[in-house]
Amino acid sequence: MSILNISAYKFVSLDDCADLRASVTEQCEALELKGTILLAPEGINLFLAAPRERIEAFMAWLHRDPRFADITPKESLSDNVPFGRMRVRLKKEIITMRAPLIRPEEGRAPAVAPPVLRRWLDQGHDDNGREIVLLDTRNDYEVDVGTFENVVEYRLSSFTDFPGAVAADRERFDGKTVVSFCTGGIRCEKAAIHMREVGIDHVYQLEGGILKYFEEVGGAHWRGDCFVFDGRGAVDPTLAPSSDA
Repeated sequence: MSILNISAYKFVSLDDCADLRASVTEQCEALELKGTILLAPEGINLFLAAPRERIEAFMAWLHRDPRFADITPKESLSDNVPFGRMRVRLKKEIITMRAPLIRPEEGRAPAVAPPVLRRWLDQGHDDNGREIVLLDTRNDYEVDVGTFENVVEYRLSSFTDFPGAVAADRERFDGKTVVSFCTGGIRCEKAAIHMREVGIDHVYQLEGGILKYFEEVGGAHWRGDCFVFDGRGAVDPTLAPSSDA
């Protein structure tokens, strides 16, 4: 498999989105990349595919901007480029929730690393003895492709429904450690920030999302595949395109 697929995001204040879009577009076109990059006042979200040397050249260019110097993408491989074109889009939010709780300058949500989460799941509780609640923040059709064992999910049709679903189910989380998760980390980080803002204690995001979990841990405590928003349809716990997609 000769095509490198990457996904990455960062919540960071951007006040030059239009100018940034122009320079990012120019760089992507020069390197003949395909995928989608979203830019918003709250940050950047990107999905790209190309031979490795082109992706690495783009990331080296992006890292020269101090705001993006610490972005580390999640990687997977495929035989073909799973995008038909390159798009760089301006958005109000890089992941739409319509709940303005993200303040990049105040730092990101607390996170739990994949190996730590696996250990917690193996032992049945966190390191303080609290029960673990795994909260899938993805939409219903994504959950149907695969998710963790014993997960809480709300059959969401849109991430904008998440705040209301949590409000109606708040008592479930009392005295427990909540780990929100999603494909690459962006939705579960926003979800974790929202839950902490409304007073739910002991909330974490899964660092790097499902894709990072697969990369570092494999398929432990997972059932099925992981839906991805490109031509592959889904990837399995080895990060290979799913045979069922």
